Amino acid sequence: MLPQPLLRGRRLLFGSAGMILLFTGRLAPLAAWVAPRPSPAPRNYLPQAFASLSSYSLGPFSASTRLDRRRTKGHARSRLFSSSTPRVSSPALETLREAIGRKGDEIRGLKVGGADKAALQPLVSELLDLKAQFEDVAGVPYDPPKGGGGKKQGAKNGGKQKTKLAAGDADEEEGVMKQHADRSSLAITPRDENYSQWYLDVIAAADLVDQSPVKGCMVIKPYGMALWDALRDELDKRIKANGAQNAYFPLFIPRSFLSKEAEHVEGFAKECAVVTHHRLCVDPAGGPGLVPDPSAQLEEPLIVRPTSETMIWNMFGKWITSHRDLPLKINQWANVVRWEMRTRPFLRSSEFLWQEGHTAHASREEAVGYARDQLDLYGNVCRDMLALPVVKGVKSASERFAGAEETFTIEALMQNGWALQSGTSHFLGQNFARAFDVDFQTAEGTRELVWATSWGVSTRLIGALVMTHSDDKGLVLPPSVAPVQVVVVPILKGAGSEEDDRTTAFMNTVASALRTQNVRVHVDNRANMRPGAKYFEWERKGVPIRLEIGPRDAAAGVVTLARRTGGAKETIPAGNTFGHVIQNELEACQSYLLEEAEKRVASHTYRVDAYVEMKERLAGGGREDIGFFLAPWKDDAVNEAAIKEDCRATIRCYPLDLNADPDRVQARKCFYSGEPATHIALFARAY
Repeated sequence: MLPQPLLRGRRLLFGSAGMILLFTGRLAPLAAWVAPRPSPAPRNYLPQAFASLSSYSLGPFSASTRLDRRRTKGHARSRLFSSSTPRVSSPALETLREAIGRKGDEIRGLKVGGADKAALQPLVSELLDLKAQFEDVAGVPYDPPKGGGGKKQGAKNGGKQKTKLAAGDADEEEGVMKQHADRSSLAITPRDENYSQWYLDVIAAADLVDQSPVKGCMVIKPYGMALWDALRDELDKRIKANGAQNAYFPLFIPRSFLSKEAEHVEGFAKECAVVTHHRLCVDPAGGPGLVPDPSAQLEEPLIVRPTSETMIWNMFGKWITSHRDLPLKINQWANVVRWEMRTRPFLRSSEFLWQEGHTAHASREEAVGYARDQLDLYGNVCRDMLALPVVKGVKSASERFAGAEETFTIEALMQNGWALQSGTSHFLGQNFARAFDVDFQTAEGTRELVWATSWGVSTRLIGALVMTHSDDKGLVLPPSVAPVQVVVVPILKGAGSEEDDRTTAFMNTVASALRTQNVRVHVDNRANMRPGAKYFEWERKGVPIRLEIGPRDAAAGVVTLARRTGGAKETIPAGNTFGHVIQNELEACQSYLLEEAEKRVASHTYRVDAYVEMKERLAGGGREDIGFFLAPWKDDAVNEAAIKEDCRATIRCYPLDLNADPDRVQARKCFYSGEPATHIALFARAY
């Protein structure tokens, strides 16, 4: 049982007959709010506005998707979002199958003839290489089930496979399907073929999210939540080090609060979900099910939190009276609801998790400085934790946060050349202090309004992580944020032999040595799955390092190391320095991913002096043609809107470093109007 105070909390009444949330999906224009109007008659209008998780699209490679379920011999094979196109033709797979079959028959023939293991080892290595090639092109490992007919079929035909799919091969494919049916075993669509589907395939294969019965909302599964937990923990530590304290504010906001800051409400009105009743009842008209109780209509509708400025500034008005109360720095970890019509996992959903900070200061300079500090904090976390390089800048007036005087942003570049806003920090001036009458007594005895900031990042950063590093084999994770940094896969005979016991004991010693070095290690000792299938699964989950340990490895005191970033496998001794060797490998992986991402940003950042140059590149549409475009620009909202309409590019920011010298900027001509420039602007297509 939950404690009684929690049971009495309103949030816990969701889903019960004690409360009904009626989401309108948007608020009326501000003028309609201000004018008095009679209370509407209660009606049952449950929402259809949440966009389905099964209709995601991403950028120029968007494709309509849907939940696809297939059944083979009664076993369900489901995909989170949609099925992907086969990666290779059947003849290519047949050629590999024939080569694997011939090599297998050769090894079996030598075994029958009494060949020793040393003579067989080179042939076994060749067989494993062939199976690895099969996995690369098919998207699933070549790992026929025990007792399948493949071996007998091959022997019967003298080592030659039939051109048609043999019965043993059919059993093999069915076995692989069954073995991975619940782990999204279908092939991942290549990025160059369909970037949108590739992204969905990667997060499905890595088991990060699942679709929710509530349209537009996602269920973050444990592996995906572990990513957010690691990022959240590091952010929380740094936010507290920068002087903020954690608090929590209500999920529900009185509608009148939003109307106090006109620009703010206009920016969020179309995204708000609204609560109008607090109770359900059986339909008085005798209809089926429950309806809102006509007698339970709220006196004032409540807004489900889209952001918390209004609620927090209402409380700041109670907490701040003197200059001694300043600065006041508050952070909140929460969920928010914004009524999105087109949703994408992690990138844009109707409900998401985030961190939002809010501060009050005695001077403008202090507030601006703190907003800039938080932007640096976000940039450093992206670099250190996610190996994600970002451009730090300030938004144009058209892209500014509703109610802010300045919005600072970090912008990241995805592999398809599109930008992703990855975090923002806002200087709010005195707008909210004025709206909520938050002033303070100065040291001189006068009263002044406080100066404000707000800043936040969300689970969108997980989407940025996926699209920055992952490849056509699946997720690629930087070690700093990886839930599992090293996976250990034992290669056992499965008969309870003494060799298996020695291998298991050695494996446990290796894992313990890693844990003493604070390495997040997982031992995959599942007996119902073969090593090849485990390799396949952990590769798709992006684990940075895989260690393979077989009986010969255990006897020699070594492990075989495979890196998720590629390269040849290596045999390394598991001696006294083993833990430090693995730590060095993890650091090298982190550095490599950051360097590769930085190279991609550098090679896809184009300096243009004429608008036609950017437009022609964007019209090409290929990954090598688009990216960040740096251009001299005269600030003009009309021209900015015209460019967005013409080529779908927007000003992502005015980079802080490139706009530090106004004289140098003003000496150039705007690439669009030809007039003297006011900024160097970073243009891109964006999510």
